[in-house]
Amino acid sequence: MSFRHRQLGLTDEQVLKMYTFMLLARRFDERALLLQRSGKIAFHISGIGQESAQVAAAFALRSHHDYFLPYYRDYTLVLAVGATVRELLLAAFSKAEDVNGGRQMGGHFSYRKHHIVSGSSPVSTQVPHAVGMALSAKMRGEDRVAYTSFGEGSSNQGDVHESFNFAGVFKLPVIFMCENNQYAISIPAHKQLAGRVVDRAAGYGFPGVRVDGTDVLEVYQAVREAKERALRGDGPTLIEAMLYRIPPHSTADDDMLYRTKEEVEAHKAKDGLTRFRQYLIECGVLNDELDGTISESITKEVNEATKYADGAPYPSPDSALRHVYADEGGA
Repeated sequence: MSFRHRQLGLTDEQVLKMYTFMLLARRFDERALLLQRSGKIAFHISGIGQESAQVAAAFALRSHHDYFLPYYRDYTLVLAVGATVRELLLAAFSKAEDVNGGRQMGGHFSYRKHHIVSGSSPVSTQVPHAVGMALSAKMRGEDRVAYTSFGEGSSNQGDVHESFNFAGVFKLPVIFMCENNQYAISIPAHKQLAGRVVDRAAGYGFPGVRVDGTDVLEVYQAVREAKERALRGDGPTLIEAMLYRIPPHSTADDDMLYRTKEEVEAHKAKDGLTRFRQYLIECGVLNDELDGTISESITKEVNEATKYADGAPYPSPDSALRHVYADEGGA
């Protein structure tokens, strides 16, 4: 048996933690869908099928040190760099105790102490922000990188191309991760892209690499190498992680209008979580008993977080004016 993770410098404990975060994110995602369908929360946008690339990026980078500018499906990433399921659910329920005071939609992450920079609904706006963070780090002489992710549909936005160009010109320590999940809402990739996202990097003077986004270790190696390149002062890297969005675009979407059940089922069979579990079993890092223990612990954590978030108070109406004006005391 080839222990690929050890060849990459990852310990058995680390890869087991990676698997645990992937499973935790999957269970959170499934719970959020149930809560939305039962009328408890207003909206959910899923990351199921994209956990592999996200956990790999988190472990290749440095929590509480590097800057993270994720896009709205990156639950595994934010959990792996420090956020908790309780915090994600407080945000989903729009409760007062939410880090953002119940002000953001689900998937709009922001957590200063974990260096997770606030995102917004217009797609790709986090990308130029990441370039700005990278520029700041370079000007200050800090050994930090900025990491940002986006979908292949978002890669067509002008924000992305301007960011590529600026980062390439000034050789900024930024990692661009395109999580290519094959659909921009209902539009398949072949109607979005005439070529490959990864090939665009060459036009802006930096390398691009395409990886199997369902292979945790392949993505980990690519992100780690991109980080090392950035810290050497050699500039940005574009990584295109090839994935598949298993659920609908969001809870407001009927995906059977533009794809078939057979297509979805075929990609479920290639699920990165299942692949990584099997790899760990073959390595002897995981067995059925340990897997069951991890699963039970996660179920308990998600249940307790759901109960807490559901029972937490909503923001008071007068808090709507907070953080709007420079003087919080006046309108």
